[in-house]
Parts: sequence; C-alpha cells; structure tokens
Amino acid sequence: MVKSFSPVERPQFLRLHWGLALLLVLAACSPGRQTEQSLQPATPRAYLNQAQPRLPTIKLWLGTEELITETARSNQEIATGMMYRTEMEENEAMIFVFSRERQASFYMRNTRIPLSIAYLGSDGTILEIHDMTPLEETPVVASQNRVRYALEVRQGWFDRHGVREGMVVSSANGSLNQVFFGR
Repeated sequence: MVKSFSPVERPQFLRLHWGLALLLVLAACSPGRQTEQSLQPATPRAYLNQAQPRLPTIKLWLGTEELITETARSNQEIATGMMYRTEMEENEAMIFVFSRERQASFYMRNTRIPLSIAYLGSDGTILEIHDMTPLEETPVVASQNRVRYALEVRQGWFDRHGVREGMVVSSANGSLNQVFFGR
C-alpha cells in the first residue's frame, strides 16, 4: 500500500526528506576537523607499532655536503616519518614534501633518534633550524607560514657541517620545486 499525502503533509515530508538527504551528503563529504597544517595526526594506521619501510631516496646538496634523503610525500609517510626507527647514518636524512606552503610543526612521538629539523621555503632556502628531543610530543612550530619542505637529519648535523639559515638545498636534478613539482 502506498501512502498518499494530503496537500498539507506533502511539503513537510519533502522538506524533512531533502533535509535528511542533504545532512547525509554533507556528513559523508566533510573532511573533519583535521587541517593540512597538522602534519602528524593521530597514530598512523598502517605503521601502528613499527617503522615504515625505507622510502624512495634522492641525493640532496647543501653547499658541498651531500645527503642521501628519503622522501616523504603522502600524508601517511609524513605522519609516520622517523617513528620507531633505531638508526640513522650521519649523511642520511628525510625530507617532507608538502602540497603547499604552510606553518609546519613536527614532534617526536615514538621517535628515539635525536634529530634536527630545517624548515625550507619553496625555493629550498633554509628558513629556520631546530633541535628536537626524542619522544617529546610538544610540537616544534615554524615561526613562518611559508614552509614547503621539512628536512630531518641526525641532531647537530647542520652545525657539524656548517649549514646555516639562508643556505639553499638543491639536487643534481635542479631545485626542489623542479624535482618534486616539475617547475
């Protein structure tokens, strides 16, 4: 049996029906409260209690210094970073590549290796350098909102190799923008 609506009931039913449909669509499409600036969201699902596999590498140059650098590009790779790693060689690094400039922040959840981080602008210029404490969950927030890359190395590496703010990180294949974004 099909219900027939009176002229008074029909508009109320349609408003309720379309209102519920709109609410369901909005709920399904909502990205939630997380923003792109939160680089290390809740514990990554894929690597809950273990290090992620070694990521693809690229050689980066800071003056005459060469770094063999893992590239973290996906949200999962960025969120996991160096978590659960137990070793890192002197000239190894990890670069985090963001889709746009932002005010980046990183912390050391489940990361036991002492690290230093450099926040880089779009052109690869080092904007600022910070040391990070193992297992510390207080974020190290960039003072600027134009960070396009973050470069992690063993703590003190920048000092030991004379690398300072204002220096430019590059690769054999050109600037970081050319390597990662083709421009």
